[in-house]
Amino acid sequence: MQSDELKRRISAGRGDALADLVLRNARIVNVFTDEIDTADIAISGNCIVGVGAYHGRKEVDLHGKYVCPGLIDGHIHIESSMLCGPAFEQAVLPHGTTVVVTDPHEISNVAGLEGLDFMLETTKNLTLSVYFMLPSCVPATDLDESGAVLNAEQLRPYYGDPRVLGLAELMNAYGTVRCDPKILQKIRDCTEAGKIVDGHAPLLSDKDLNAYIAAGVQSDHECSNIEEAMEKLRRGQYIMIREGTAAKNMEALMPLFREPYCSRCMLVTDDKHPGDLLDSGHIDSNIRKAIRLGADPAVAVKMATLVPAQYFGFKKHGAVAPGYRADLVVVSDLESFTVEQVYKNGTLVAEHGKTLKPAPLEIDHARFARVMNSFDLDEITLQDLELRESGEQERVICLNRGELLTEEKIIPFQRHPGKAPGVDPEHNIVKLAVFERHHHSGHVGIGFLGNFSLKCGAVASSIAHDSHNLIVAGDNDTDMMLAGNTVRKNKGGLAFVADGQVVAELALPVAGLMSTESAESVAAKMQALNDALKAHGVAEDIGIFMTLAFVSLPVIPKLRLNTYGIIDVAQQKVVPAVF
Repeated sequence: MQSDELKRRISAGRGDALADLVLRNARIVNVFTDEIDTADIAISGNCIVGVGAYHGRKEVDLHGKYVCPGLIDGHIHIESSMLCGPAFEQAVLPHGTTVVVTDPHEISNVAGLEGLDFMLETTKNLTLSVYFMLPSCVPATDLDESGAVLNAEQLRPYYGDPRVLGLAELMNAYGTVRCDPKILQKIRDCTEAGKIVDGHAPLLSDKDLNAYIAAGVQSDHECSNIEEAMEKLRRGQYIMIREGTAAKNMEALMPLFREPYCSRCMLVTDDKHPGDLLDSGHIDSNIRKAIRLGADPAVAVKMATLVPAQYFGFKKHGAVAPGYRADLVVVSDLESFTVEQVYKNGTLVAEHGKTLKPAPLEIDHARFARVMNSFDLDEITLQDLELRESGEQERVICLNRGELLTEEKIIPFQRHPGKAPGVDPEHNIVKLAVFERHHHSGHVGIGFLGNFSLKCGAVASSIAHDSHNLIVAGDNDTDMMLAGNTVRKNKGGLAFVADGQVVAELALPVAGLMSTESAESVAAKMQALNDALKAHGVAEDIGIFMTLAFVSLPVIPKLRLNTYGIIDVAQQKVVPAVF
């Protein structure tokens, strides 16, 4: 900072000179004391210089509305919004989000460093501050087939980028605690660069948890019950309380919304679809839910601002106080928590649900050819969907509502007229297939999925964490074949097929993960998909595609399906679907 600028700030803070902007008659959410202060907020340049009674060159009377620090999402995968950077900004900035920390391991699993560079390039000129954690597990484990492999040597140069804050969720907890040399090198590079290592270790406990944390892992966003969260808190980890489209852990973790726990916990979304972002909101939605469930509003705001700012080392972010960055959110009240205005660096950037100066999307197609052409898969045939195993019993991957964890169920092998072998419509068991799409290997995993409320037809998606191969679920092979080929034709996306007809589809040509269209356009097409599914018997509150997206991720217990077959996550081995 130049000397003259520093003098201007001091003079404005003392009241000897006019501030550039004064927000008058504000009720300020004080994240240091959990109080509500009534005062003016004086801003000079991009900095808050005073809280009290002030005058400025420009004054805005807030008439007693509440002012919070700009909201921070400490763990999100932008790709899971299905939006490129500028469209994502337009969806979240009006909801008060001024900073996000993203892990681009979705696109990196598809396109390697080119995918990482794409995300850095398309977010660098946004009003929204986008920071990065480097993908730690590409692929997630050795029992996965991704489009790329990223080693420590490839990632090392990126630590010099000021927008790179550390190493993203260390999903291979199994390999970490068994001293996998490739993982240890990534941890060493990160810690030697003075940066943070985020965790991902569902249900890890006892001495394995001790070993994981001793390796340098500082946080976890996978806690699904209070006992797990408390054990990790007691071991010194920060807890990221996740509430997104698929995984909803907040209600189970509400005891953390009080001291001393709340000062080590933050609110995150992880994954959120565009319709949810536009309709219910982003981190503001999580704050609203926490308040409905009984949290002190000031505490909930602190967990979405000051705590992540402190964890990630955002100096002078996360509070409404002198010397802090003038990233501010004006809300009508602390019950509805409706965001009315958003200031970034002291400038009004969003108002009444709209971004004031939307950024354009510019893609260098020559530079990012692999991102824009990511499918290397032959047309799917009925033969590709044939079971390669035989027996009298089938192993079913059973979903748990509102959670990512699955359970194992062994049942007699099902045979129902008009359905694919193994499908049991009465008990919501469908057939599942995962096709390798990156290297033309021809690998296909076949299994069965329980508690999946698809009543007829088939759905297909190229969003299948984290390797993002093509995943298809349905009750008959003909519809499954058509659904998979529809996504293939579109170079990625989602599709729903019934009775041999494509009912609805959404093309996602950017790495098979994202659209080049606006949030409103993508949300409308997603709504058409959901409406079609509802008309065919799927419950309205079931996020079919977001749920399906996690069925292939072989690092979350208990069972998953990928291109190798059914994976027993705890044992990290393939187990038969039929035996």
